[in-house]
Amino acid sequence: MINTLKLTNIGNSVGVVLPKDILSKLRVEKGDTLYVVETPDGIELTSYRPDFAAQMDVAEDIMRLNRDVLKKLAE
Repeated sequence: MINTLKLTNIGNSVGVVLPKDILSKLRVEKGDTLYVVETPDGIELTSYRPDFAAQMDVAEDIMRLNRDVLKKLAE
């Protein structure tokens, strides 16, 4: 998929207007936050927060390792 987006002036800044189909694919709407991530292939615009995902991976590992303790605490 290739889309062409035009830069436009927004006050003293420059912005990009994202079409509805792109917003839908990103699963975002007005007021949500997008993240700009530099990758080896270029710049990626995403609603996914990579540092939060890494923290969640660590939390899941801890929960998996301590499943019995957490189950006992939940009783």
